[in-house]
Amino acid sequence: IQALQKAYDELCQKEGVTALPYFLIKYHDNSVVVSLLKKWDAFFQDQGGKVTVGVYDPCNLSHYPGWPLRNFLILAAHKWGSILQSVEVLCFRDRTMQGVRDITHSIVFEIKLPERALGPDCPKAVGWEKNQKGGMGPRMVNLSECMDPKRLAESSVDLNLKLMCWRLVPTLDLENIVSAKCLLLGAGTLGCSVARTLMGWGVRKITFVDNAKISYSNPVRQPLYEFEDCLSGGKPKALAAADRLQKIFPGVSAEGYNMSIPMPGHPVNFSEVTMAQARKDVAKLEELIEAHDVVFLLMDTRESRWLPAVIAASKRKLVINAALGFDTFVVMRHGLKKPKHQEAGGVCFNNASGSSDLLGSSLFSNIPGYKLGCYFCNDVVAPGDSTRDRTLDQQCTVSRPGLAMIAGALAVELMVSVLQHPEGGYAVASSSDDRMNEPPTSLGLVPHQIRGFLSRFDNVLPVSLAFDKCTACSTKV
Repeated sequence: IQALQKAYDELCQKEGVTALPYFLIKYHDNSVVVSLLKKWDAFFQDQGGKVTVGVYDPCNLSHYPGWPLRNFLILAAHKWGSILQSVEVLCFRDRTMQGVRDITHSIVFEIKLPERALGPDCPKAVGWEKNQKGGMGPRMVNLSECMDPKRLAESSVDLNLKLMCWRLVPTLDLENIVSAKCLLLGAGTLGCSVARTLMGWGVRKITFVDNAKISYSNPVRQPLYEFEDCLSGGKPKALAAADRLQKIFPGVSAEGYNMSIPMPGHPVNFSEVTMAQARKDVAKLEELIEAHDVVFLLMDTRESRWLPAVIAASKRKLVINAALGFDTFVVMRHGLKKPKHQEAGGVCFNNASGSSDLLGSSLFSNIPGYKLGCYFCNDVVAPGDSTRDRTLDQQCTVSRPGLAMIAGALAVELMVSVLQHPEGGYAVASSSDDRMNEPPTSLGLVPHQIRGFLSRFDNVLPVSLAFDKCTACSTKV
């Protein structure tokens, strides 16, 4: 039995296949020789009397062969019936159970070939069904959906989301969420929290932008990194985060770009090289924002958010901004400007009628999305270098450890609520006064800002108007 199994495996390996449906067998004193069915004449040239043929048998019955044997028997009767009276058949049953391979339950029997003349043409094989093209052929079954671990992971992730639709929120538009292409500017504490929550919602396209490397203090607060990522100077955050997302869920398309974002108050005109690099970074940033649907601003400093806010406003992209203090945070969506051909019928920020319209909107708190302010609309000074003349401990974000996870989760949930609203980014902003009113979406309110105070475990939902002279989102800029 072992010699037969070894000879069969060697022939399969030689032919580059995993199994042979039919094969020829010759027994010697201490060995077994097998060959292909097409080599019948040469293989049995010196063989007198008994002829043994192996058939790869899918049947599990202990006393009966499987149906594939029928095709071989009619072929044997047609080609060799005149010279053979009988043929010995080995129903080769190759099974693996609990990691142990076994062929001992194979069966052997002798079949007498029929004594009748067949026509000159070889009879057609039986067992074929019509395929998708209507022709007779083998039926193929794609088992990748239930066998491939990556496909299983995808279906399991999708099932968790679909359960929300089936049981709790029938009107939830999952496709609108899953298909959203998200750009995360910043792969630190906020970026890691946002990325994990996006994957929880089934978002498949996530791109990171960051210029920092992983330090020893990062892994405890930033869940996409490990201690090994800090060694040898640290891996680039954006690349390591994208790689980790692929390992967590292979179905996600994650990319990372190790690049800097030019900032007001941080000169780049030291040399031609730095100027050229800054131009290249701006061009790449503009390209990335153009290619994505939602832009998350998750950086450390205020000024680093300015250029992405300007570009996103000009390209009318949904911007979700999250920023941290020690025990406070703000999560907000930027106002989404109307297309140019609609601006004439909208609000004009530069005349008196526009001012009264804005005042009315402010009083009634029904501010539409195109009138909402951005992160810089309430500034009294232009953005500049916020790290100048500060000690090292003041240059990094010092916040309570749980704050980033709260803000990151709220940032993603705000995006989801905006995408579920029929008007998307143009949705009227919900305020704290609307908490007792009928929610505008199946998921609840769609606020403009969420300002949280961890010391009081409290959130408020303020709404602010766009400033016509804002340094980031105004029409002139």
